[in-house]
Amino acid sequence: MTTSQKLTNKSFGKRQTGFVATTILGLAVLFSGCFAQAAVLGDDSKAAPALERPAVERQIDVDSVVVTKHKTTVNDVDFPYIAETGTQPVWDEQGKPVATLFYTYYERSDIKDKSARPLLISFNGGPGSASVWMQIAYTGPKALNVDSEGYPLQPYGTKQNPFSVLDTADIVFVNPVNTAYSRVLPGKDGKLMPKDQQQEMFFGVNQDVKYLAEWINTFVTRHERWPSPKYLIGESYGTTRVSGLALALQNQQWMYLNGVVLVSPTELGIKREGPVEAANRLPYFTATAWYHQQLPADLQQQDLPAVLELAEQFTLNEYLPALAKGAMLTAAERTRITEQVARFSGLSVAAVQANNLDIPNDFFWKELLRGKGHTVGRLDSRYLGIDRKSAGVEPDFNAELTSWLHSFTPAINHYLRTELQYKTDVKYNMFGSVHPWDNDNDQTGENLRQAMAQYPYLHVMVQSGYYDGATNYFDAKYSLWQLDPSGKMQNRLSFKGYRSGHMMYLRAEDLQKSNSDLREFIKATLPKADQPAKY
Repeated sequence: MTTSQKLTNKSFGKRQTGFVATTILGLAVLFSGCFAQAAVLGDDSKAAPALERPAVERQIDVDSVVVTKHKTTVNDVDFPYIAETGTQPVWDEQGKPVATLFYTYYERSDIKDKSARPLLISFNGGPGSASVWMQIAYTGPKALNVDSEGYPLQPYGTKQNPFSVLDTADIVFVNPVNTAYSRVLPGKDGKLMPKDQQQEMFFGVNQDVKYLAEWINTFVTRHERWPSPKYLIGESYGTTRVSGLALALQNQQWMYLNGVVLVSPTELGIKREGPVEAANRLPYFTATAWYHQQLPADLQQQDLPAVLELAEQFTLNEYLPALAKGAMLTAAERTRITEQVARFSGLSVAAVQANNLDIPNDFFWKELLRGKGHTVGRLDSRYLGIDRKSAGVEPDFNAELTSWLHSFTPAINHYLRTELQYKTDVKYNMFGSVHPWDNDNDQTGENLRQAMAQYPYLHVMVQSGYYDGATNYFDAKYSLWQLDPSGKMQNRLSFKGYRSGHMMYLRAEDLQKSNSDLREFIKATLPKADQPAKY
């Protein structure tokens, strides 16, 4: 059971708390689109006539909070925690609220001194995706109701997450503008700012980083977490976001981090067009082909790490140089490389030849199991799809995303209303309207490097699933190599790989392993009391 309470003005200053719901003789009092429903029974046990509801606008509260109390068990340790769910404004330079961001903050409540307690600030990606994925499937106190490999189960919902890092760090899940319940706010005239003005303020690589850095500053200040060690974790496009935030928080908010965790990272503005981009796909192809038993027998009988080591060495030492040579390859070289690419990809020699050694992702997802009547997933290639026609060069749909959406969407909507007591008529956007997205001047990888160089306490960890074809694991390794080309900070960079896809934590074994890796990363990057930040 949970109990709900509102935070006082003493804690947060004069703030609109929202969700005022009082039942008087069956009358539901509505406030800013939020309501409480009541059924009224008379003495004769007959249902009373339905009451007419007053018309209200469907809008989210600008500044609100609901707090519920809970208990959980992580790694066999019992402890209480609070869940704070609400909205916090984004202000313009004149101090006027122009948007509000929906968030959920989990805080272990049996620890009174928060000065040494880590704070983990979490973002998902898209751009345009809510922070639902990691909240109810990875680090939070709840895990999604799925089977041991991550496939959906009914009834939809959540269960206790016995591996959550809440034992080690408090966690806030942040939803950028137009994701989840976060929204752009209308002006005094009741109208939204024009789309081009919204893009200039919110919807772009650098716009996103700028306003989120301000928002984090406010959140940390309101919750009195300035002394706490701070960590950012981002998944997919969220890795672009947190890489940029690392420097923005340092240089614009004067807030310094102990760690940044990149889950299934994007390119981070690190260029790799041409031969590098093409070559970096092959180890992922190898992993997927191994999983579906499409490799030659001598490779198939080896365990995955050993096979990937062979594929990586071939990629770096032979495949990449061959792609760079292009038409300069001799006939013998071309034949030999073609046969090896076919061997490590699970494709036919003819298929590799037809693509001039450069195999597009879409073609691979369609081709690998074409003979068996299946496509493989983009974000997690363990998932299978069925197309209208076997012919073609790309799948009809993303099998894995369809699976995830039908398990996550009911779960988060039910969880927020019933367990966290956050009730609104505003639609929860799994994916919101944020396009066109401005990708110009993406220097987020370089920004992360500069933040590390400026601050000796800052460490970075990458987590990748071997079966992720959207942000493949070898590209993630490449980013680590290019993030620190001098090699002077390699002791602060680390990589963890998992036998799953983009959301590696959906697989039960990797839910435990990835949380354990994250927990150890946090503990290892907490400096000793007498350890100064210096080179």
